[in-house]
Amino acid sequence: DDQIRAQIPHALQSTDFAGLGKRYQGKVRDSYVKGDKRVLIASDRISAFDRVLDTIPFKGEVLTRLATYWFGLTHEIIANHVVAEPDPQVVVGRELKIVPVEVVMRGYLTGSAWRDYEAGKAVSGIALPKGLKKNQKFEAPILTPSTKEEKGHDQPISSAEVVARGLCTAEVWAKIEKAAKGLFLAGTAHAVSRGLLFVDTKYEFGLDPAGALVLADEIHTPDSSRYWYSKSYAERFAEGKDPDSLDKEFVRRWLMERGWMGEGEPPPFDADFKIKIARRYISTYEELTGLPFVAEVGDARKRIEKALKKAKLLS
Repeated sequence: DDQIRAQIPHALQSTDFAGLGKRYQGKVRDSYVKGDKRVLIASDRISAFDRVLDTIPFKGEVLTRLATYWFGLTHEIIANHVVAEPDPQVVVGRELKIVPVEVVMRGYLTGSAWRDYEAGKAVSGIALPKGLKKNQKFEAPILTPSTKEEKGHDQPISSAEVVARGLCTAEVWAKIEKAAKGLFLAGTAHAVSRGLLFVDTKYEFGLDPAGALVLADEIHTPDSSRYWYSKSYAERFAEGKDPDSLDKEFVRRWLMERGWMGEGEPPPFDADFKIKIARRYISTYEELTGLPFVAEVGDARKRIEKALKKAKLLS
């Protein structure tokens, strides 16, 4: 905890490396495009309810290292965009034509899917059977796409609508469905081997210049996925309690308990809460990989700049 506390003032809020290419800022990543390459720098920003809230020490490093770990485990299922990783917070990827759909896989009825189901709505066009309970496991994982909105919340959309709206061709969507299901099953098997349940996740796919489907962005990180502890799941489910989770869901709950769901001024995070969040991210990395998370306290931006120069990406 002392190390995490010491890193709070060094957490990476944003970057501006003019020489890297055209800059785009997402909720968490700053990306720079030049030619056929995209440099993605994972900041330490944390978002919830589509709003950037604060920075969490070591968060960007956890995300990048964990995504790299998963890319390594799943590269036989589908090719990914990674070309190089010059720093623990930086990925150099191939520039792709991104398919403008959030590809969400779900193994359990929870989150926004549960809220839609409880309200009597179909979940991304899927009419689920009656009588399901919150946090119940599906007989087989389901794919529930949503739109990628520039502003505001992504909207659920059915697989048929994805094709009908021309967001991608039927042929590409069929490949995406197959890849997403394969990745989710691989993630599920690995999580089980680590005493965890893989609840849901989202993927981003793109097409390379030859038209081949490629996995982009990140994979199976605490920002894009939910994990629960398997040992207590059955008992807590039987009692109608929320599962013990290992992800950033507790941050959303903390915000909701304070009456905030994206509108107006968010409640501030104090140092102790930032440490608690950082510890959760770090333990997700350690529990999924079985590796210790070792990082250095210091100016993340300076370290990244040095690494980019060494990799001859910056002059």
